[in-house]
Amino acid sequence: MPPRLPPLNPLRAFEATARHMSVTRAAEELNVTHSAISHQIRTLEGSLAVKLFKRSAGRMVLSAEGVALLPAVSQAFEGIARAASDLSRSADGGQITIHCVGGLLSLWLLPVVATFCQLYPQASLKLIPGNDVNSLRNPEVDICICYGDGHWPDYRVDLLSPVRLFPVCHPSMMRSRSLRTPKDVFNHTLLHADDGREWDNWLSANGLKMQPATRQHFLTDARLALEAASFGNGIALGDTVTSRRAVASGQMIAPFDLEVPAAYSFYVLRRKESGSAIVDAFATWLFGQIRA
Repeated sequence: MPPRLPPLNPLRAFEATARHMSVTRAAEELNVTHSAISHQIRTLEGSLAVKLFKRSAGRMVLSAEGVALLPAVSQAFEGIARAASDLSRSADGGQITIHCVGGLLSLWLLPVVATFCQLYPQASLKLIPGNDVNSLRNPEVDICICYGDGHWPDYRVDLLSPVRLFPVCHPSMMRSRSLRTPKDVFNHTLLHADDGREWDNWLSANGLKMQPATRQHFLTDARLALEAASFGNGIALGDTVTSRRAVASGQMIAPFDLEVPAAYSFYVLRRKESGSAIVDAFATWLFGQIRA
């Protein structure tokens, strides 16, 4: 059975009075009357069966028992205040480490993340490009945003967005060679972000097969493929999440209104155990942004 504690309000009255050595100033700090402070101190003295203050040369001083009690009470209230402050900060501040697939990070997250920082000005972000689910094994990583099949049973997995693919290129390519029908892509360099599977899927959906004579460049991820396309190096497969801004601004164009489902989707991964409030706030913001 835990030890019986003295009543809280009398302890607050005692600590404030002992700190100020004034009942009047303690009453002002706690926003109560002078008589209320005096009553609380008498209540505490009665509970402890000791005198906590005495008069010396016309002024209030702590008794020996009051001197012994004050450090413990002050430390207790300071600890509570610190914990409450830390708890408050954790709800809207602290560092969030996000491991995010590179193309999504560069082309979708970075352009909009300032709105999160405006909502949570005490938050600090650490952004790491990559598509490795196992990054969550690092205790410093809070959220992983991956492109994959969504089957990661060791983690909490939420669908961020399905993905649909369509060709994109620099506007100048429309003037250099014809791009009127899907088969015209074979007149240009095709830029891959994978081993060729996504382009094969898009071609198949349009009744085509890869032509052996077609020039192809293979890059390590969608970010590089799209960047290469933006410089006029060929045609890449854009998607409904990362490429919309570039197409809307005219930086790139989508020559055909022909989309196909991607092999995978974007997912938000977190540990199954409860995370911090700011991490959950970031995840909620992500889903709001994708809906917008």
